[in-house]
Amino acid sequence: MQVPAEFDYARAATIDEAVALLEQHGEDSRLIAGGHSLLPMMKLRLANPTTLIDINDLAELGRISLDGNVLRIGAMVRHAELLDSAVVAEHFAILRDAERVIADPIVRNRGTVGGSLCHADPAEDLSAVLAALRADVVARGPAGDRTIPVRELADGPFQTVLEPAEIVTEIRIPVRPGAGSAYAKVHRCAGDYAVAAAGAVVWLDGDTITDAGIALAAVGAPHNVGAATEAAIRGRSADEETFEMAASTASQECDPYTDQRGPADYKRALAGELTKRALRTAVARSRGEQV
Repeated sequence: MQVPAEFDYARAATIDEAVALLEQHGEDSRLIAGGHSLLPMMKLRLANPTTLIDINDLAELGRISLDGNVLRIGAMVRHAELLDSAVVAEHFAILRDAERVIADPIVRNRGTVGGSLCHADPAEDLSAVLAALRADVVARGPAGDRTIPVRELADGPFQTVLEPAEIVTEIRIPVRPGAGSAYAKVHRCAGDYAVAAAGAVVWLDGDTITDAGIALAAVGAPHNVGAATEAAIRGRSADEETFEMAASTASQECDPYTDQRGPADYKRALAGELTKRALRTAVARSRGEQV
């Protein structure tokens, strides 16, 4: 039977107490909320924290709100709450697209948005989508709050730039009029990680793509972003020729590897095809068309 190593347990009542507990117990302590990534790793002894700090009492981190032109999502918001949010659905269809294919209802009911980001799995859907949306995370530590672009949060697979005593408190997404967005994923079975996935966020002026965000998950794209694809389609007409070019560029800029989910060439081809599909749907949604 797989069991974790021994650990101490503490429960925080406030954000500042969580930060203080992280300072007190040192860099081998870990926060726990949903625990769907951390606990399996502990059972396999891939993670051996000396102290778990429970933050499930931090209700202030469980809110979703629209503050002017910024959508604010608390780090303790559960995936199911993000999926069910009317304000999220109104402004960012890509978030709902992604949440529908993240794990299963059991995981979505307990897993948190902040936990997904901090786990920094390169195959994780939500991190890629938030990178495409150019979201920021707010982290609090002993020195106070600081803002980190999601595109700069990961410092390698399963690593972030967060300091040992910092806690993510919320995610902020700029709301700009005229956006359309979509996410497309291929996985072996329901609830599985992606074989490949792609997301697109576009802003149109007439038929011209004035700006875009491209997400590429599980295919070796730096920070899960298709930066070359974004640059290639910016300023072009939102038509099939551009969609095909986007597919070709995305395929070239990703760097997948062969594993049990498929060969690298297959994943590269999927990345291109899924980019094209997501971009086509995002453009249609920006135009108010039914898809």
